[in-house]
Amino acid sequence: MKKLASILVAIAFIATPMSTAFATGENAPLNLSSKSAILMDIGSGKILFEKNSHEKLPPASVTKVMTMLLICEAVDSGKLKLDDTVQVSETASSMGGSQIFLEPGETQKVDDLLKGIAVASANDACVAMAEHIGGSVEGFVDMMNSKAKDLDMKDTHFANTNGLPIDNHYTSAHDIAIMSKELLKHDMISKYLTTWMDQIVVGKKQATIGLANTNKMIKHYQGATGVKTGFTQEAKYCLSAAAKRGETHLVAATLGAPTSPERFKDASNLLNYGFANYESVKLCAKDDKIATLTLDKAEDNKVTLVAKEDLSVLIKKGDAKDFTRKIKVTENPTIPVKKGTTLGTIEIYQKDNLVGKADLVNTKDINKASYLQMLQRLIDNMI
Repeated sequence: MKKLASILVAIAFIATPMSTAFATGENAPLNLSSKSAILMDIGSGKILFEKNSHEKLPPASVTKVMTMLLICEAVDSGKLKLDDTVQVSETASSMGGSQIFLEPGETQKVDDLLKGIAVASANDACVAMAEHIGGSVEGFVDMMNSKAKDLDMKDTHFANTNGLPIDNHYTSAHDIAIMSKELLKHDMISKYLTTWMDQIVVGKKQATIGLANTNKMIKHYQGATGVKTGFTQEAKYCLSAAAKRGETHLVAATLGAPTSPERFKDASNLLNYGFANYESVKLCAKDDKIATLTLDKAEDNKVTLVAKEDLSVLIKKGDAKDFTRKIKVTENPTIPVKKGTTLGTIEIYQKDNLVGKADLVNTKDINKASYLQMLQRLIDNMI
């Protein structure tokens, strides 16, 4: 009977699914009221905690993280400038919900519209920017979904630019963390996301209206770096909240909290847990010189390769910080090569485990050497 009882207990234990939310299988001391949540390290992408993180849910205005990401990409690529003017359409001015009261026919700078989106969650500014960049709202939404696919956001489909209630518009806490992580790679967005209060001049009568950040953690949480709040009756209270202390940069995403205070409490608890138990070790910074590539047939035969982006690894506090690195370069790229082309990688190992990897890119265009240069190099080598 004892043996039979032991067998039955063992079977019951095996058959019972583990309900832990922590990515590594440990029981994190967190009790969240949000329907779905995740805690992610921005530097490495490592997941530290998750609760129903892939459940597809309406994100409300957290949608605007993707809208801001596409704006930042357009600015950083040179397709758009912050002082470019945007004409406001009837469609943009008619948006309900949170807005900065744009009027049809008026013009606004990209800078002010981005400020309106990031600080005041302005639906009208989202549509104005979508029409300006994508040619139409539908064109811009296609760009949003294409970017989501590029980022491997498998739980996401966008149907508008601002998160107002609409069919077939959903994402997950996991995917919100992914796009928030990507947004925060753009240094230019920081001043907008961390603005607590500001003002903007709108309308044909040039009225000045005040802006107050909907993300209260910007003022009340140490090291807060963004990102975005959201609310509709269907979505309830949503939030993407990021903070940085030292080299450790974390993002917490929560969806479906019953009240606004509870979403901020959940996000704070997630971030507190991360900062208390983990730390980031920065292995190299964006634009750090990592390698030199020798190309005999290039105009400049010594090509500097730099890290394409910051590279860091997250470890538990107290763990050893012994890392080794391996550098791989493309030996004979086809010349000419445009600036910013991936010509190698840097890999970081802890013992035999790959813990981080970044692309290496050239800092300027690589052009073919002239016949005279090639002849001179041949003579120099002979001498």
